[in-house]
Amino acid sequence: MPVRVLPDFLINQIAAGEVVEKPASVVKELVENALDAGADQIIIDVVDGGRTLISVIDNGKGMSQEDLGKSILRHATSKLPDDDLLNINFMGFRGEALPSIASVSDMSIDTFYNGEPNGWQINATTGEIKPSSWESGTRIRVANLFAKTPARLKFLNSDKSEMLAILDVVKRLAMARNDVGFILNDKWRFPKNQDLMERIISVMGEDVRGQMLPVNATSGSSDMRLHGYISHPTLRRASSVDQYLFVNGRSVKDKVLVSALRAAYMDVMHAREFPLCALYLELPSRNVDVNVSPAKTEVHFLEPTHVRAFIIKTLRDVLANTLNENTNQTQPVNSQNSEFSLGLIQTCFRAPQNDSFARGFVADPTFNHSEFRVPDKVETVFEPDAFDLPLGRVIGQLNNKYILAENKDGFVIIDQHAAHERITYEKLRKHEIKMQPLLAPIVIKMKAEDTESVLTVKDELRQCGLTIDSFGEDALAIFEKPADWDLNWEKCFQEIADEVRAYGHSSRLQEKLHLKLANYACHHSVRSGRKLNMAEMDALLRDIERTERGTECNHGRPVYKVISISELDAMFERI
Repeated sequence: MPVRVLPDFLINQIAAGEVVEKPASVVKELVENALDAGADQIIIDVVDGGRTLISVIDNGKGMSQEDLGKSILRHATSKLPDDDLLNINFMGFRGEALPSIASVSDMSIDTFYNGEPNGWQINATTGEIKPSSWESGTRIRVANLFAKTPARLKFLNSDKSEMLAILDVVKRLAMARNDVGFILNDKWRFPKNQDLMERIISVMGEDVRGQMLPVNATSGSSDMRLHGYISHPTLRRASSVDQYLFVNGRSVKDKVLVSALRAAYMDVMHAREFPLCALYLELPSRNVDVNVSPAKTEVHFLEPTHVRAFIIKTLRDVLANTLNENTNQTQPVNSQNSEFSLGLIQTCFRAPQNDSFARGFVADPTFNHSEFRVPDKVETVFEPDAFDLPLGRVIGQLNNKYILAENKDGFVIIDQHAAHERITYEKLRKHEIKMQPLLAPIVIKMKAEDTESVLTVKDELRQCGLTIDSFGEDALAIFEKPADWDLNWEKCFQEIADEVRAYGHSSRLQEKLHLKLANYACHHSVRSGRKLNMAEMDALLRDIERTERGTECNHGRPVYKVISISELDAMFERI
């Protein structure tokens, strides 16, 4: 069969398969065009999940008669004035959306451009342009979507499912531009110039009010800025539905950003739970490629490792600072109590004396793991006058599980196991990993490309106690490893190689280290059900006040709750 050039209508339909996957894709492309036109009010109407009709009206600057005719031509755009794909400052720039949509639907455009005597309308199927009574901005109507490609129509989901997908797109656009007003089907309304926190609440739900932590940081070189909000560790979802990530104002679903978010919450939230966020990353356009796919939801960073490290550090600092503020660690602590609370980690609970992880993994002379036992008698000082301290003075224990205290703000309930678990975890985390040099290195055979991938993160692995190097072109050798830590190294390195190729980095070993520390802290902390005396309870409270991230255990559960006097008064109708 001879080679032939495909007709334009078929080329457009093929392109539509990449740009216009479903009705939500149409809404995204049309609204992005409206934003590029300077609109600050956008009205979207959808019928039958977008199959029958999608209408987008904006109050942007509109198009002249000449530009209207060009708008439905392939690769015609007003958004690359210098033809530089590394300097993209608009949402839509590829010139594919309108011709692709027109090729699989019945589309018409009404627009008005200042300086022209009247508005204009174009029938995208015929290309006919005629005068219109339209007086401001632009209206685009997309009817009978995929009617010209019935095979695509067949694979659409139910109207309800398609409508939910459209709502998700509108929410993401609304989160990207809280200065713009959006109305969807006269039901979902996001007013223009809405405060960002109020926009977040209107999108995510009322339960986020008061539970989001502000983020605002600039990288040391000042080439990146990260701002927005992340959720307190106790606020999480069962999926990533409320994770909104933006790069230079563009909503993205990027693996580098998602993995950085996960890493930041690693030791304050369970791996199967998801934090909420609205994070906005700004960096020079030349340092990020948004021209990866027609849908424009994926990006490539010039320095992904640098981006990831900046995000992780920023979010960890926010979490640590916020949690530390809650316990006000600057408050004075009785030195005798502090000495006793340190002793809690060493002596106030039972643990196996032959625990190889305890003996070998942490290189710290203060950890005398052979002395894990319950003492017959503890000499310490009890502070009955701790009323002004953040967690207050101890008044008792409930069900051998919760410590009850009072402070100047009200009534405090502390989970004794969660509190001691965080204390133990933070102490372990800050101590140097004991390295075990190997007389004979462990050699792992791998494909040459996988070997190269793992070697790119050898410095990060070193921080986790693992010293490696190449052993020929298709093998790696382990020369040092954490003491008494034996893993399936072949599987571990393959996972690391896969992550590096996908994301440009790997957090696999850090996650394994975290799990070891977290499990150890959980199993070697004061248990729920253990009776504590007043001195022990007081010492535990004083120590958690001084512990980093002391309001959450390393699984994300709260360590304590405060019931204010006003809340108590309301309970007893004393208002």
